[in-house]
Amino acid sequence: MDSWKRRVVLYVAFLGVVITFTALTYQWGMRVFESDPRTLIESFQFAIEMFTTTGFGGDSSDWQTQEMHAFIAVMDLVGMVLLIGALPVVATPLLESAFSTTVPRSLQDDATGHVVVCSDTTRSDALLDEFESEGVPYVVVEPDPDRALALYEAGHRAIRADPETTAGLEGAGLGSARALVTDVSDRVDASIVLAAKEVSTDVRVISVVEDPSRKRYHRLAGADEVLSPRSLLGESLAAKVTTAVRTDLDEAVAIGESLRIAEVSVHHGSGLAGSTLAGSRIGERTGVDVIGAWFNGAFEAAPSPDATLSAGTVLLVSGTEGQVERLVDLTNSAARRFGAGETVVVGHGQVGKSVSDALGAADLPVTVVDREEGEGVDVVGDATEPETLRAAGVADAQTVVLALPDDATAEFATLVVRDLAPNVELLARVADPESVPKMHRAGADYVLSLSAVTGRMSASAVLTDRDVLSLDTHVEVVRSETPTLVGRTIGEASVRERTGCTVIAIERDDELVSDVGPETRIERGDELVVAGTDEGVRAFERAFA
Repeated sequence: MDSWKRRVVLYVAFLGVVITFTALTYQWGMRVFESDPRTLIESFQFAIEMFTTTGFGGDSSDWQTQEMHAFIAVMDLVGMVLLIGALPVVATPLLESAFSTTVPRSLQDDATGHVVVCSDTTRSDALLDEFESEGVPYVVVEPDPDRALALYEAGHRAIRADPETTAGLEGAGLGSARALVTDVSDRVDASIVLAAKEVSTDVRVISVVEDPSRKRYHRLAGADEVLSPRSLLGESLAAKVTTAVRTDLDEAVAIGESLRIAEVSVHHGSGLAGSTLAGSRIGERTGVDVIGAWFNGAFEAAPSPDATLSAGTVLLVSGTEGQVERLVDLTNSAARRFGAGETVVVGHGQVGKSVSDALGAADLPVTVVDREEGEGVDVVGDATEPETLRAAGVADAQTVVLALPDDATAEFATLVVRDLAPNVELLARVADPESVPKMHRAGADYVLSLSAVTGRMSASAVLTDRDVLSLDTHVEVVRSETPTLVGRTIGEASVRERTGCTVIAIERDDELVSDVGPETRIERGDELVVAGTDEGVRAFERAFA
């Protein structure tokens, strides 16, 4: 029972007791003090008339004793208190209930092919954005009434139910769902997985763990796939420190046997830093085609030739493996070409441990900073204090990785690091995607958001029919037939202008046409290989597919 309903029931019960007490006391007082007996019904009539403020009827002239006058005065005050108390206890909740939004307890329709998301957390926004971008139906199962109401009023499909119970998951239509994704906590997620398999053994269950060592138990509970975004985030940050050529090519998407689509970062000390895209002559010097670029964390499709490349700019390019290798070599500084140098890892949580373990496996020198002493920690202190960072050797380091759990602390630490070492390569993790542009403004070169990585990983586990360039960006590579474009050239279709996507290649009769330009004509049966952001790809599919 809701708390306000419980209050109403208790109030009504209390009111009944007071009325009964008043009626019985009045009957006794009229007999003892006034010698004018009243029946029980007459006494109840008096009590009700008094508490409803409708008057006392004919009895008002019959009170002669001081005792009865005092009794009536006291009960008048009691009645006033009860009337005032009825407003917040009864009237206000009833009005709020009548006019407020009610979150459904279960789906109101026969949904099929949807994804059940458990529950609303700080990381779920990125996942829901992924599903909405892909047009995938979903329902969020949230037990907290306030969070469920906020989701519902924000336009999300949500129900108020306990995802750890079979009843709650049945209310979400789990039996006809395509998958369930749970990301609450390691213990709660295991409970949800057990409940999900109780409802349907066939549904695909995806669980997110904070501690990779607990993957085994989630699989024992019945999870079909167990994701560890913190480990992946740490490995991704470490990959940016290790040999750049291998890293960037490992993350590339292969199109056919020779074509690659990859992200390549412009590093501190690179000859490209400070030049414009046109002035760098990237296409002429390497042969790659620049599809887009991230400037301070914001993606631009087909960036202007006058766009300035700076340390931290990430280029999205297509080309052969050799062409991408030449670009990677061009974007690196001389120091990175001949050795990564020492790396300082600030923070030794799950992400920080993953970074230091990966660097240690690559035989790269690492200094670890953390607030508390522990195995693997070299310097103990506050990451926002210059003395701590100086002791860790930040001023002489090649790379600094900030793996701090609090975004505000990470932002402040970025300012301190950049002040101590203006030219150091600075990589960082944040929890909230909204912190990414602030970190870039503070001086970070490369920033990964845990929420974005978690949402991307979870969505990729559900949507297995799309190639994703990397889990920390929103760039997709899709293959699609476009019957509406048959007979037209790429230039006539204005694909890039209308959607922001780039046609990378065309698959035609088991062959890959990689030399695609404005004059390339689309033939019947062609499959276009298109790269772009989530929104761009959706726009392309709406316009041409």
